[in-house]
Amino acid sequence: MEPYYAVIFTSVQTENIEGYAEMADLMEALAKQQPGFLGIESARNDIGITVSYWQSLESIKNWKANLDHLIAQKKGREQWYSYYKVRICKVEREYEFER
Repeated sequence: MEPYYAVIFTSVQTENIEGYAEMADLMEALAKQQPGFLGIESARNDIGITVSYWQSLESIKNWKANLDHLIAQKKGREQWYSYYKVRICKVEREYEFER
C-alpha cells in the first residue's frame, strides 16, 4: 500500500452537546463522499479521538474547506468543544492482527 495520511482529531466536549451526534453522523456521511477519503475510526470517553484517513494532503485540504464541514467546525468552536487539536500524519507503513 502506498503511503497515505491520517488526520487525528482529539477533543474535549463542553456540557452543551445538543445536536452534536446528528452533526457527527452527517459529517461522517459527507466525508465518505469526498474524493480521497479512505476511512474513519473514533472513540470517546473523557476525550474524543477521531482518526480519518486520506489519500493526499490535497484531499484533506479540500475536506477542511467543504462548506458543510466549515459550518460544523464553527458550531464546534462556539458550542460543542472546550478544546481540540488536529494532527496530520503521513502513514508510511501499517500492519494488523485479527483473531
